[in-house]
Amino acid sequence: MSAPVPPEPRSSPPEPGRGTPPTPPDLSLAPSPETDHAATYGLTEEEARKADLTWSAGMVLAMAVLFALLTLARGVAVPVLLGLAGAYVLNPVVTFLAKRGLSRTLATVAVFAGVLLLLVGASLYIVPVLRDEAMKLPDFFVRASKEAIPSIQKLTGVSLPQLVSERMAEAGSQASHLLRSAGPAVARFAAAFAGNTARVLAALMGLLVVPVLGFFFLQDFPKLTAKATSLLPRKSEALISRRFQEVDEVLSAFVRGQLTLGAILSVLYAIGLSVAGIDMAIVIGLIAGFGNLVPYLGTGIGVTLATVAVVVAWHGAWQLVAVAATFILAQAAEGLLITPRIVGEKVGLPAVVVIIAVLAFGEVFGFVGILLAVPASAVLKVVLRVVIERYQRSRLYTGEPSGL
Repeated sequence: MSAPVPPEPRSSPPEPGRGTPPTPPDLSLAPSPETDHAATYGLTEEEARKADLTWSAGMVLAMAVLFALLTLARGVAVPVLLGLAGAYVLNPVVTFLAKRGLSRTLATVAVFAGVLLLLVGASLYIVPVLRDEAMKLPDFFVRASKEAIPSIQKLTGVSLPQLVSERMAEAGSQASHLLRSAGPAVARFAAAFAGNTARVLAALMGLLVVPVLGFFFLQDFPKLTAKATSLLPRKSEALISRRFQEVDEVLSAFVRGQLTLGAILSVLYAIGLSVAGIDMAIVIGLIAGFGNLVPYLGTGIGVTLATVAVVVAWHGAWQLVAVAATFILAQAAEGLLITPRIVGEKVGLPAVVVIIAVLAFGEVFGFVGILLAVPASAVLKVVLRVVIERYQRSRLYTGEPSGL
């Protein structure tokens, strides 16, 4: 009978820096962010990457087709686009009413009736006020060109060169002439436009079709989204739906949020400038408020116009204090209260990107391009983020061998 073999002595693990380095822990079962992200949607990482890149290419292609239609078939594309945009903006209100027991059709009718009442009220009360204030613009520029420089010299005690006064008078005269000639120019354009019967009929049909299309798009909005969802690939439906949800969050933040911000700022500016005794306070307030859709543009124009109005109709230094307080408090309210609590910051586009987008889209597609510049940039932001995310999870970026 052989003697029992004594157990081998347990060797202590080598100290760090001596002998064989310790074996790294087995992390094969630990869920990596990539695997966990893809598994959330029931896909492998390769399937998720393919779905994301296909979706990104499809979004870019869809935007290219949209702008091509706006260029080549504007008469058809614009009414459809306006109808869809109206349905998209009003859909949350209709959905809210539908959840409270109203049928979708009745909720749509109620919302359209409310919008119609708002438009009628605006045409009866706001439009006349804006018209009366706009009629003051030519005389305002003439007075500004003649009185601004002498007022500045009187207030500061500094004598400005004669060339400045001459250029100011010339600029004011040109601006006044441009505004006075705008009415006849519009009338001539309308007369020439009316001479083309087919164009007039097409324009009228487009205007009449927009609310009709908007009504049906709004009534059938859930059906349209459900139909679009049913066309998605079954296996990657959850992931692609999530991407569209991200686009919806960005677009809704811009369309509903930025317009809400512009309306609130316009009211704040108009009230503050009215208290300061500024002529055309409402017009300047609207320009400064909704002009902020392009960063710094509205505030810059509003401050300039308000300062000129104060200098022209000088009643005391308190006006400058009131104007400065109006813009400072409005900007503080925007940064501390309105944007964080009411609008949110889901668009997240840097100011320089917004400015470049507005200039580029406006140059290529005109006024429609200016309107669509920021929403299109916001969508492209989501697409670019998805593409970068997939690139950073690829072997090309991580450097992992193909076998792993």
